Amino acid sequence: MMNILPKIFIAIDQNDINKAKELIQKLPPEICGIKVGKELFTVCGPEIIEWIHAKGFKVFLDLKYHDIPNTVEKACFAASNMGISILNVHALGGKDMLLAAKEGIDKSNNAPYLIAVTLLTSMDPNALKEIGLHSSVSNQILNLAKSASQASLDGIVCSAKDITDIKDALPENFLYVTPGIRLSDSAKDDQKRITTPLEAIKMGSNILVIGRPITQARDPESVLNSIISEIN
Repeated sequence: MMNILPKIFIAIDQNDINKAKELIQKLPPEICGIKVGKELFTVCGPEIIEWIHAKGFKVFLDLKYHDIPNTVEKACFAASNMGISILNVHALGGKDMLLAAKEGIDKSNNAPYLIAVTLLTSMDPNALKEIGLHSSVSNQILNLAKSASQASLDGIVCSAKDITDIKDALPENFLYVTPGIRLSDSAKDDQKRITTPLEAIKMGSNILVIGRPITQARDPESVLNSIISEIN
């Protein structure tokens, strides 16, 4: 499964299409993919996906669909037909929604990897309590990951620190996609559960999603190459 996906997807969180394109053109499609999230997709729509594909990149469409099953099925069908490589939904939508998402993928002309977001890496135990979830972060993630597996999804989005506690309960070929990557343990900003690139790979992450450490660097390609050398 992993031989057709790059180990790193760069998060292009931009609301200016020209700046987004300028940044993407500084990156090599041979060693990274592009993650298009809510901000960029809201501004640019499907045309930015077409443009990124034309530059030779694989695309991770990060819209975290979370709605009634029928709506999510149709959204996943439409998204899949854009030729993307990875698509995500939110596991908190429940198993019926996850099954509907998978059905939408299966009906499309393309078959992206479908993964489920468990808990956002910006959430910690205090954040869970605020929304009425009183079990531990690891228990919540395990339950959501099992639900994704039972719905035949390909993997989950989670912090690398979560993988050790849940891996034995999930399929051997499950895909672990990790955001919240920082180049040092002290650079947290709005993320709570972070890891460095090498730590994440050692903990079991298959794909790293990296934004600001690369996109805000003076030389994004140089930083990317440095990370690739480190994790290889």
